[in-house]
Amino acid sequence: MIMDRTRRDRIAQWAFDSRPVLGRFHLWLEDVEERWVEGKPDGPLSFVGPGMEKALISASAVTALGTRLFGRFGEAKGLDKSASNRIKKDADAASAYAMSESLWYLTRTLPENHAIMVCLGEGLMPKGGETPDMGSNPLLGFGRIYARPQIAKYLERKVHRLINDPAYNWAMFWREVQRDRVIVWGAAVDTLENTSRFARGNESGPLTVLHLFDQPLKVVKPYEGYMGNLVLPREVVTKAAESSILLDYLAPRSLVMQAIKSTYPDIEADRVHVWTLGGSTRIGRIGKLWDEWKAAGAHVIPDGWVLPSGLKAFTESGTYAPTYRVGLFTDGDGKRHLFLVDGYAATAEAIQAASLDPVLKNVTSMCLFTSKFDVSYDIERKIIHLDTDAPDFAARLSELLGQSASEKEVAEYTQILREARDAGMPVSMRTVTVDDFFPKKEWGVLSLSGFMLPDPYTGAPGVEEIQKGVYKVTTRASSANGILEVDLTLRLMESFEESRLVFSPLLDRFYRGQDYRTRPVKVSDSGRIRNELQTLCSESLEYFGENRIRLHFERIDDAVLAPDKRALIREVLSWYKEHHPIWFNWLDMAG
Repeated sequence: MIMDRTRRDRIAQWAFDSRPVLGRFHLWLEDVEERWVEGKPDGPLSFVGPGMEKALISASAVTALGTRLFGRFGEAKGLDKSASNRIKKDADAASAYAMSESLWYLTRTLPENHAIMVCLGEGLMPKGGETPDMGSNPLLGFGRIYARPQIAKYLERKVHRLINDPAYNWAMFWREVQRDRVIVWGAAVDTLENTSRFARGNESGPLTVLHLFDQPLKVVKPYEGYMGNLVLPREVVTKAAESSILLDYLAPRSLVMQAIKSTYPDIEADRVHVWTLGGSTRIGRIGKLWDEWKAAGAHVIPDGWVLPSGLKAFTESGTYAPTYRVGLFTDGDGKRHLFLVDGYAATAEAIQAASLDPVLKNVTSMCLFTSKFDVSYDIERKIIHLDTDAPDFAARLSELLGQSASEKEVAEYTQILREARDAGMPVSMRTVTVDDFFPKKEWGVLSLSGFMLPDPYTGAPGVEEIQKGVYKVTTRASSANGILEVDLTLRLMESFEESRLVFSPLLDRFYRGQDYRTRPVKVSDSGRIRNELQTLCSESLEYFGENRIRLHFERIDDAVLAPDKRALIREVLSWYKEHHPIWFNWLDMAG
């Protein structure tokens, strides 16, 4: 009876704190199980407080559940690149929508002077070898504000100035929000990590990631690039420092191996396992890095290598989750091994992983890269420091490339480097740590992960169907105070098809056949559609005037939005503006 009462009380508390998210998506909380993976603090896990922690954990679980059920899982298997890309975008859209709606509803309970501001989002730019349209994914990117209306409008005006006014900089923004006593929690978001694996129906890997910080990152424009990242156990770096050896990203890997042997004398070189991104497209950038590790005797992890969890590693993508595996483990024969992460990652993933350092007792050294894959990492880190306004820029670029740079290459590198500089990236620094992205240098983090499928690195299971319409979702919440795993058992309160509508953006519902002209219109449609446009096609939006947005249809590639879907969205928006001009006064359409 005591255990039953404890369980009922736990469920009731979680249901109360998570009610904005559960109510929005028509979900019933059936059960909650909590496990402390590490630590067990007497008070709150993080700076956000216990009630908000539960709401955010629920948001991660709901995003994982909604994406797994309604994100077209596995439908890209066997399809050509174009068709596969469409399904990947649908999956990204499903996850971004669920997370955005969750954040919007749960932040209604934030203190009046608090806000969550998205500073980095994964999915904005094309990855190496992809066409530009493939980088234009639905996402939660820079400048998205979640707060009570008055604070949200206050911050949105300042974000628009950061983006559009060259005379308005980060220092001015930070000084003003502190003067006005507004507390801004920064966020780095990847609502669907390993999208390709999800779309193909792979058996492991996809998850949603939200990192919340007690202050905003020093980023002033939408940005996504690449960063080299070397993740080592703190004791290895500390041991090396005692001998006046600096282990940063640019250190020779033979020197890193010496430090590892000095710290763990019983571990042979071949039991040092190095996870990096792999594949032929990465040879030009980090092939030399692989060779350095192999020359030092280390094991560079290939696709399919069996991890301590019993699941297989993959190296095509997913640079975030392996960070949780960094450190020692013991095999069946009692021999110790060391797992570490090296190579590079997209900016959001690199900073997310580095912000786990105080949680996992790691040290991460990073180095800014460009978005080109033509030269090795050791040349890349020099290119990023070039001054595009210098008269000898083209000559210095040619010297680093080892050949005469064409006009096209000069133009491409100029654009890449200026984007990094204008976004506030620390391009002048040799290497960086995550501290360099925070104005106060000292900061707090709450890391949240919701697992759609089993994760090889933590061993967490994915979404499991317990019975028809009832699902168990595993989430992980981490801070410097501990790591908490939570299983939420959620029941769909509507039929499966009705739940699909609940989890679908309005514009998608109209595209799938719902008649927007006969559907009852609510004032909330205005905010929902604004939110959906910011998520769906952020690169086509122009912010101007007092809280207004101009949508440039001509900037939307056919591979981002099919022509018929783009035409339908134009038709829907025109109808809303004609019939509800006051509610949609914020919207202007061009192109």
